[in-house]
Amino acid sequence: MVCALGAAVCFGTATVLQAVAARAAGTEGAGGEAALLLRALRQWRYLAGLALDGLGFLFQIAALRSLPIYAVSAALASSLAVTAVVAARLLRVRLSGTEWTAVAVVCAGLAMLGLASGPEGEEGGSDALGYVMLAVAVGMLLLALAGGRLSGPGRALALGLGAGFGFGVVEVSVRLIDSLAPLDLLTNPAVYALLIGGGAAFMLLTSALQRGSVTTATAGMVLGETIGPAAVGVVWLGDRTREGLTWLAVLGFVVAVVGAMALARFGEAPVVAEES
Repeated sequence: MVCALGAAVCFGTATVLQAVAARAAGTEGAGGEAALLLRALRQWRYLAGLALDGLGFLFQIAALRSLPIYAVSAALASSLAVTAVVAARLLRVRLSGTEWTAVAVVCAGLAMLGLASGPEGEEGGSDALGYVMLAVAVGMLLLALAGGRLSGPGRALALGLGAGFGFGVVEVSVRLIDSLAPLDLLTNPAVYALLIGGGAAFMLLTSALQRGSVTTATAGMVLGETIGPAAVGVVWLGDRTREGLTWLAVLGFVVAVVGAMALARFGEAPVVAEES
């Protein structure tokens, strides 16, 4: 659980650092998205954020190798709580009483999960599951490519859910990669599912945040990256809880996810509160 929480801290802090850098880059000159990215890459905060993202991914892999997927996915969703707290400190974002309560709720849910989680499931998953993950990843990529044509109030939710499914594919695929030998990696469909699913997820989330409600898109992402992978872990990979504590794990999972969804507005760069 320490690695899962470490990943959440890295991802949540990286979001705020990149938000600060992007804002500063946006005031330095004109130009399109490429120019904005190049200016951001010259700032240490943006580079630090990218480094934290990389470190967070390593923590995520380590956590998925020792914990059930349901515990890791709930912990990763809690990165929104980290973003909210860090934003309150660095960006002077004003959190309401309800949002501070949501942060406490997330922490309580993770504590319950930590107490109830058993070891990682011993089942390695079948080749068929790897191909299913690859098919889902390709489907999310197609959705990402067609995202610009979608319209209507449900667009942000659909793209957010798609991003969540893509990140969920990454979580499951990590568990399906049991050998790092070059030949095994080249012939394992889970490797391609991981790469395609991760890329599609970032494309979907970017599209959702650019053209829709941040809160709706992020809430959809949290649902997609927690419930689906957790079910796969329990049904197909043998993830279990400690003896007699299944109820506590279910309660902790629900509490952590609901708390994260209450903080969904922090899924994008937080907005700086206006000075009074």
